[in-house]
Amino acid sequence: QAIAAQAIFASATSAGVPGGVAAADMEEPSEPSPEEVMAQFEQAGLFEKHPGLREKLQRLIDRGIHPLQVLGRERSDGESDERKEPVLETFDLQGIVRHITEKEVQNIVVMCGAGISTSAGIPDFRTPGTGLYDNLQKYDLPRPESIFQLSYFKERPGAFYELCREMWPGNYEPTPCHYFIRLLYEKGLLLRCYTQNIDSLEHLAGLPKDAIVAAHGNFDAAHVIDTVPEVEVPIEELKSAVEKGEDGWQALREEKGNLVKPKIVFFGEELPQRFLRLHAQDLEKCDLLIVLGTSLVVQPFAGLVGEASAAAPRLLINREPAGTVGRLRNGFRFELSVDEGQNWRDVFHESDCDSGCRELARELGWESDLDALIQAKGSSVTIERAPWIVVPP
Repeated sequence: QAIAAQAIFASATSAGVPGGVAAADMEEPSEPSPEEVMAQFEQAGLFEKHPGLREKLQRLIDRGIHPLQVLGRERSDGESDERKEPVLETFDLQGIVRHITEKEVQNIVVMCGAGISTSAGIPDFRTPGTGLYDNLQKYDLPRPESIFQLSYFKERPGAFYELCREMWPGNYEPTPCHYFIRLLYEKGLLLRCYTQNIDSLEHLAGLPKDAIVAAHGNFDAAHVIDTVPEVEVPIEELKSAVEKGEDGWQALREEKGNLVKPKIVFFGEELPQRFLRLHAQDLEKCDLLIVLGTSLVVQPFAGLVGEASAAAPRLLINREPAGTVGRLRNGFRFELSVDEGQNWRDVFHESDCDSGCRELARELGWESDLDALIQAKGSSVTIERAPWIVVPP
């Protein structure tokens, strides 16, 4: 979904669309709606000049992202270019390790995406040839993301229930990366884990629910759609219905008066109140931000990167760079110059999540603890706290 933003931005500006719009400006009432922006682009002939642009922007709109958020990122990174003193001795894993131990870090915030669950074997419903993708073809999805659109769910609910049956917690095991997040908690260093994933593998790895914010929801609870006040349904009832296939969920629909779905956030739905309540205070308090396995394109989750305290180092462990300044407001600056003070805190470690987390644990001297957690498969394990963490009597 990457767009040649500079070229398109110039065209958009000449077409009368305001430029330099930052993510924070998206709530202004005077801003044109996504539909109005698309109409302006159509009138200006941008879709003819840039083949495929219409489809890319429409996919973003379907995910709740305003087109001007994308076009504005090239012009506004939201941070001052004023030179800042580095908060790390070196801009690599060793520098992060020294920061953790020498600064006695104890309020780490972790952000994670689908990349941390890849090695668990969770099927990708977007990739042709995978069993889940093939099973979903009979539902004629207009695009893969339609499975998380409320309008499509109401019209053809079978596709989402098929996905639920495949991905229901308990079908897959946590990865070493999940257990590394648990290790941070056991060491007394984790403030919170913010996850985009709906698979609940963080909790299955032994992380208590109080330490997790499921930004896009999960399978912990279920509700009847379009009910005010909301009518909740025991999740076990929905699981039983889904396991029985169409006969099961149709019967539950008739019993409850409408379709029942897990509290998974669909495109256009409001994020959980827990996310809205905690994220600002957590990011302000954090003394290290670790981002794992996410492309950082879905808002507002991606925006958490820019909310971290300016004094907190930020580490991205991913197969490729993501969320960099110019593409994300207050984004990662690891591609900018350290010597010139343009990057004073950001580190990119190119790796799959399991390998990167294991290497970080090794550098911290915690590899045996990580192995113990992995072998225990989420059960209770005695792990010594970090030396600087005071254990309550």
